[in-house]
Amino acid sequence: MERVLGIGGYFLRAADPVALSAWYRDHLGLEADENGLWRQDAGPTVFAAFESGTDYFGSRAQQTMLNFRVRDLDAMLAQLRAGGADVAGEIQDMKGVGRFGWVTDPEGNRVELWQPA
Repeated sequence: MERVLGIGGYFLRAADPVALSAWYRDHLGLEADENGLWRQDAGPTVFAAFESGTDYFGSRAQQTMLNFRVRDLDAMLAQLRAGGADVAGEIQDMKGVGRFGWVTDPEGNRVELWQPA
């Protein structure tokens, strides 16, 4: 059986795609080329389905949530706050899994940040 090799892309609708791409570059350090190609560091990726009524993604209108691995969650959240980003106040610790925090981008998409254990 053929199988997928990994995530090939994640695509967002945006009222202002240029500004949203700049926000991800300026606030999260996501450097992509003119075609959107970004070379991420090797590491784990989680693929999970959630109940349709979950509040975990923030707005119920948001059908998917992007999760980025980070080296230092506290430093990333401080950087985001200093840049004026909408950072959630809570942090979640999952024993053996890691720590989680959240930011909402300028288009209203909740993004999860994960510091693996």
